[in-house]
Amino acid sequence: MGPQDPQEAPAAQDTAVRLRAIGDELSDRFLERADVVRTLLVTLLAGQHSLMLGPPGTAKSELARELTGRIAGASYWEILLSKFTAPTRMFGPVDVAALARGEYRQVYEGRATTAHVAFIDEIFKCSTAALNETLGYLNERIYHPESGGEPVRCPLIGAITASNELPDGEDSAAIYDRLLVRIEVKYLEDPSNFAALVRSAVDRPAPPKRTTVELAALRHAVAEAVPAVEVPDGIVDAVCTLRAALRRKELIASDRRWRQAVRLLQASAFLDGRPAVVESDLSVLTHVLWDSPAQRPTVEREVLHLVNPDAKEALDLADTIDELETQLDAMAGQSREALSEWVIKKAHHQLATAGKRLERLREDAVVAGRSTSAIDRVTGRQRAVRARVLTEALGVDASMVQAQL
Repeated sequence: MGPQDPQEAPAAQDTAVRLRAIGDELSDRFLERADVVRTLLVTLLAGQHSLMLGPPGTAKSELARELTGRIAGASYWEILLSKFTAPTRMFGPVDVAALARGEYRQVYEGRATTAHVAFIDEIFKCSTAALNETLGYLNERIYHPESGGEPVRCPLIGAITASNELPDGEDSAAIYDRLLVRIEVKYLEDPSNFAALVRSAVDRPAPPKRTTVELAALRHAVAEAVPAVEVPDGIVDAVCTLRAALRRKELIASDRRWRQAVRLLQASAFLDGRPAVVESDLSVLTHVLWDSPAQRPTVEREVLHLVNPDAKEALDLADTIDELETQLDAMAGQSREALSEWVIKKAHHQLATAGKRLERLREDAVVAGRSTSAIDRVTGRQRAVRARVLTEALGVDASMVQAQL
């Protein structure tokens, strides 16, 4: 991978700056979604496809539209799939006027075949009739016309997809395998963020900043600037170490997935304005190397063991926090006296200790220039469980909880 033309470097740097600004603006708007936003940007820069997996009402669609809408000059296509979605609805309906003249043509404008960026909602509900064309579209950026003519080359840079559930059949599993990046999107956990969400329903927000990036600049970044990012031998060694660690835990990813992931590492470095991949870029692999959400914590721990000891300790604290919440659930129906005794003897001390340690870990991470996303996520869990303890076990009024967190 050779270096970029020196004359192209400033333009590429401006593209990275603009994309970072877009990421900051979206992270401010979509609470607890900073890691999701950054991962979507990295995936797009790598020319790959992403999946947002989570329950309804987690702003998956809104986030995808807002991100793709920041690419000036891009043709955008969006669809909500069902088991009855015909291929022509996705790739181009029949030209009725031409059909009346005895010609069979499809109208491609405004469909997947002309899109630079796409959002495909409920991706695993793809109909059997559209399956092969959808796979060809995602894999090779081509569409085979129903008339049997020459394949249509599609200008797709990357697709953002979403689903409320995992695939449940061989057909949808084939699509799942082609989505390199898989991101879990959950409901808000931090009580202060939830309070902000509620306030946003009645407050009149200020017009948000809206940084954009030109389509030509993004395409150049994907095709030229990102592939030019250096991948040092030390990073290759770290990837090999990670693969061996995951295989010991019987987590096996295909060679194709590992190879494609290298471009994600380059895209991560480019987005941060660096000419070479560093260890912190390996964090994006947390979203690549699992098949089921149950496997993600194991993958995350192995990745963070290599790149971010602060976050790894935070995940260990998360286990303690989750255990306390499980105990709180198990005590449902017990007397207020029994709940109060449990809080005084155990829950309060452990939650307070975890909170203080998380604050220190975050400070250390900031000083070292490491990502705080995992620590922030665990801090949100700590605050959420503490809020439950205050309201359910001690009977503190919910309106007073925020002031005590």
